[in-house]
Amino acid sequence: MTRFIIRIYLRKTDIFLLTDNMVGKVLEIYKSVGIKGLTKIIYRRVFPKRAKSFPLCKQIISGRKGLEIGGLSSVFQRKTGILPIYPLVKKLDNCNFSGTTIWEEEISEGQTFQYDDKQSPGNQYISEATDLSMIDSSQYDFVLSSHVIEHIANPLQALSEWLRVLKKEGYMILLIPDKEGTFDHRRKVTSLEHLIEDFENETKEDDLTHLPEILEFHDLERSPEISDFAEFKARSEKNFENRGLHHHVFDKELVVQLLSHLNLKILAIEKVKPFHIIAVVQKVS
Repeated sequence: MTRFIIRIYLRKTDIFLLTDNMVGKVLEIYKSVGIKGLTKIIYRRVFPKRAKSFPLCKQIISGRKGLEIGGLSSVFQRKTGILPIYPLVKKLDNCNFSGTTIWEEEISEGQTFQYDDKQSPGNQYISEATDLSMIDSSQYDFVLSSHVIEHIANPLQALSEWLRVLKKEGYMILLIPDKEGTFDHRRKVTSLEHLIEDFENETKEDDLTHLPEILEFHDLERSPEISDFAEFKARSEKNFENRGLHHHVFDKELVVQLLSHLNLKILAIEKVKPFHIIAVVQKVS
């Protein structure tokens, strides 16, 4: 019975590869907090609290056209999201780095981005998040991104492109992982100076500068989809293909520094457990 409950937990928390290893790791949670504690965790994942910034996000995106960077995000979905804004938009396009990713099935370009079952599909682009050259400037009212920027070797280049395709006074809603709640908690927070250096050096997505640090400090206990270190190392060495690595490590302070460096107006910034930093910003120039 316990393993059955755990498999429901994994399914509802967007972990679809239900390996015995993953079930075993959640079983450890059960042993630690008991069935009541595990049930509470499941309940919060299936029926999450809305983020405090949701009313603001609802106001600025309702009935407007946007672009999401990265694949479908559970945080924006109708029933399970802490920011359930997919049903509210007029139209939402998407850009993903590849037609095949480790997070979803194969995707194809065209009107194929089905972000909500009651909305018409948006346009799917396949391109690097740092290169949106197929999109004209000032096309979108808002840009969404959930847990993407940490996977990008050159975040400032990516953000510069996202801002380019935004209309004047357009908005960005960014979810960025807070290191203390993730497998990065043993790593040091990246400095703004380092992010600026990556931009000035035109760092590309095949960069593996941070790989030694990641292999040393990544907490595999917080990566239930990975069976052992050998698997993690092999996958990490092929990061250009799968984009599983977190190049950079963020906390709330770094997020504020990064957005301020880009001269963005910060409308809201909050931390939401277990590992989200939510930033709502506006383009001012």
